[in-house]
Amino acid sequence: QVQLVESGGGLVQAGGSLRLSCAASGRTFSNYRMAWFRQAPGKERDFVSTITRGGTSTYYADSVKGRFTISRDNAKATVYLQMNSLKPEDTAIYYCAASSITYIGTARNDYGYWGQGTQVTVSS
Repeated sequence: QVQLVESGGGLVQAGGSLRLSCAASGRTFSNYRMAWFRQAPGKERDFVSTITRGGTSTYYADSVKGRFTISRDNAKATVYLQMNSLKPEDTAIYYCAASSITYIGTARNDYGYWGQGTQVTVSS
């Protein structure tokens, strides 16, 4: 089992920045590909970004490319999402997820472990 706990969400004005963190415990963190998803009210949970086990390769949804940066610190068993130039449409609950897959997974069912989510609200 892998336990994931997100933090860092909050209320920010459009154009502002936030940094989300996701702390993992339970299994060897470096064995897992990590990802961020988000879910806006009344919508599906959508892929945001993913990072390989070693942190050497990343992939982003087109909607956040150039504004968001995913990173990880395997020594601290933590994955981060730096969010810049935030827009009101970025408002959502943000979830981190872990998987043992070896490909770039962007589907919700590619990931077997999930955190409880952290709310991000961007005001206009």
